[in-house]
Amino acid sequence: MAMITVDTQFGRLGILEEDGAITKLVWDGVDDDPDSELLQEAAAQLRAYDAGKLENFDLPLRVEGSDMQKAVCAAMSAIPFGYTRTYGELAKELGYSAQSVGQGCGGNPIPVIIPCHRVMGAKGLTGFSGKGGVETKVALLRHEGAAGLLI
Repeated sequence: MAMITVDTQFGRLGILEEDGAITKLVWDGVDDDPDSELLQEAAAQLRAYDAGKLENFDLPLRVEGSDMQKAVCAAMSAIPFGYTRTYGELAKELGYSAQSVGQGCGGNPIPVIIPCHRVMGAKGLTGFSGKGGVETKVALLRHEGAAGLLI
């Protein structure tokens, strides 16, 4: 496993690669001086996202976990930049309970790249598993121009 870190307006983000796929994003990562082309590309895409120049990541991702976790992550990945969906909407689409979808969002191993911040509760803003919690979620949504629905 190798990690590269990127300083962003959302914090210092560490991107992990394992066997040719991105498997995790963590806050306060420690750069281990990677030379992987994939990690260099992931860092470049994350910098472009941070600068407002990239809306869609194009990286090989691998989500470990149950079929439900993988389905929730795939559904979150399909939410366009600047848009949000509710746990209930995803639950209806996937055939799971809203609570299960919430657990899947909270278990997302690759936040930001898999945009769990774009999933809201039925009555609005809910938690976020990344460093800074809801404040970071709000910052990500503002960055994407989706914060109007928070007012």
